[in-house]
Amino acid sequence: MQGVWRVFATYIAAVAGIFAASGMAIVTLKSIFPDTPDQALLQSLPALIAGSLASSFALFFTLLAIVQPTTPAALRLLPGWESGRALGVMVLGMLALGQMLDSLTWLVGLGERGSMVIVRRVLETAVGPDLFGAVVVFGVIAAAAEELFFRGYMQTRLAEAWGPSRAIVVTAACFGVLHVDISGVHMVLAFAMGLYLGAVVERTGSVLPAIVCHIVNNVVYTLQTAFAGTLQDRRTNAVVAAACALLFVLCLAWLRRAAPPGTTTTTV
Repeated sequence: MQGVWRVFATYIAAVAGIFAASGMAIVTLKSIFPDTPDQALLQSLPALIAGSLASSFALFFTLLAIVQPTTPAALRLLPGWESGRALGVMVLGMLALGQMLDSLTWLVGLGERGSMVIVRRVLETAVGPDLFGAVVVFGVIAAAAEELFFRGYMQTRLAEAWGPSRAIVVTAACFGVLHVDISGVHMVLAFAMGLYLGAVVERTGSVLPAIVCHIVNNVVYTLQTAFAGTLQDRRTNAVVAAACALLFVLCLAWLRRAAPPGTTTTTV
């Protein structure tokens, strides 16, 4: 149990670090844009990028400063059994899940609530270098930092004490809390995606496929929002949600059959 408490203490330290780094980022932005009203500044692309960088830095710093060991093996950064085809199916499953959840939020009337409204509005106007920066920060840096900390470190340590199923759920819950907003929508979406990413890690024995899934999902979402906007039509979202749900189930079924003998059968 001592190891479990150490994991949660590290999580709390990371959250505190995120608050501290985000505060420093806000102060820096205000000094760079002194004439911009606070609300407009906090809802701008520079603020979102700075906040994402601050969060990623805090997660990376916590791993390096507190967690020992941080070897590739300890963080499950070594390749698992996944082949190119299996990795493609994992990514496809992630994209299907993400779009299904996004469509469902509109179907239940929550599409205009929460922090994702601001993110969508900012990304819809991003072009050129701004869009490239958003892709790099949101798509690559943030996704890699979150997977290293949550699935590479937290879930791995909890699985050693509790087993994979409980570790997946608890880690996904902590991942969701990190994305909490006033409406709770983003937190629920992050929790659901955390369950899938956690299952990917346990089935492959490696965090690398989860990193790839997370990066591709974030990059696709960023580019899709910038170039095509967001689906808001109720009928279209109903069709898309149903199609993505079917595709997601098919991906899970394929991955279950494709796993080599001896692989954990944990599913979410």
